[in-house]
Amino acid sequence: MSDDQRFFDFLKERIGLDVNSVGPAIIERAVRQRTAAQHLETADEYWQRLQGSRDEQQALIEAVIVPETWFFRYPESFATLARLALKRLAEIKGMRALRILSLPCSTGEEPYSIAMALFDAGLAPHQFKVEGLDVSPLSVERAKCARYGKNSFRGQHADFRERHFSAEDEGYRLSDRVREQVRLQVGNLLDPALLANEPAYDFVFCRNLLIYFDQPTQKRGFEVLKRLTHGEGVLFIGPAEGSLLGGMGMRSIGIPQSFAFSRHCEPETAPPPAFIAPPLPVRSVPLPPVSSRPFAAVALAPRPSVERVSNTDASVLLANIATLANEGKSLDARAACELYLRSHEPQAQVFYWLGLLSDVAGSVLEAQGFYRKALYLQPQHPEALMHLSALLASQGDVVGARRLQERAARSEHTADSERKR
Repeated sequence: MSDDQRFFDFLKERIGLDVNSVGPAIIERAVRQRTAAQHLETADEYWQRLQGSRDEQQALIEAVIVPETWFFRYPESFATLARLALKRLAEIKGMRALRILSLPCSTGEEPYSIAMALFDAGLAPHQFKVEGLDVSPLSVERAKCARYGKNSFRGQHADFRERHFSAEDEGYRLSDRVREQVRLQVGNLLDPALLANEPAYDFVFCRNLLIYFDQPTQKRGFEVLKRLTHGEGVLFIGPAEGSLLGGMGMRSIGIPQSFAFSRHCEPETAPPPAFIAPPLPVRSVPLPPVSSRPFAAVALAPRPSVERVSNTDASVLLANIATLANEGKSLDARAACELYLRSHEPQAQVFYWLGLLSDVAGSVLEAQGFYRKALYLQPQHPEALMHLSALLASQGDVVGARRLQERAARSEHTADSERKR
């Protein structure tokens, strides 16, 4: 057994991480960092230190887990939650508070977004409670502090910040009203006794976690999620995980871009799309927060017309593509991409967006073609490399997927070196 394999097996046992989901380079780099931090020379020395120190075991886990989240990521999920919460309260006649779980909660942006969304939809504090769990004690402590920098506020619209935050030093502090709605604690999805004495939750958010597990671990995690979710409840997942839940007896509730599943609700539209690529461990595509009081109204806002955008400014068009795609307006985003290609030179980022839009629509072969065009124009485009890698892996092309992962790792290593200069 190689030195690296020992660490791969340790992380899989502790947090379920499948090395093939992120590539070995991510874990190898974390091991090197921790070996240097402990002033050790060899992997064998670090392995011995790791076996004898719970603190170091957690430190390695923290080095591998790179929190990458922001407020109102996947906005339609929160809009859908708000509508479903009002409906659920009516069904139970307000006899108890709604229970919502966020797992993993990372540094708190998701559970706090849940609370803000429900407040903006008109719910009162006594009508809901939110719980957040994460395997990382460091992330939980940061969440409890509830102080955030600009990286947690992404996109063009951040009106919620004016309602729920106050400026403090170089960042923002969340209001006590929102903080008091959320209880945060350390917890591991792979613990079969997790929250065993707690009542089931009306809504559970578990997004972009199952994709980092192998199939047996995914099933273990899903059984815990199923136990935690009320029989009439809804489970919110990441965009890459629809096919996983579809194969485990869950059904999409049929609201586009909500990534919401239920055991009892038949889909209103087509089945969930096929597997799309997992997010990068460090880099992700920003999704803009929603606008002022976005969850108070049931009706969806009208889509902006793509034709209103000027053909003369490439940067404006690119920003418009990103905004439309991140808001779930796939048809408008695709039209904006085509408009760009008609009026400007080919751009790798445009083909990447077309690939991602095809991914979401379930057009796997079309998505691969667009990703390859992006890589032809920009061979080290990091997102295209990782998304195409995940598509190849889902089709059984392990060699091709590994080759792309290695390219992405080399690109990240080069970027790290340049940043240090």
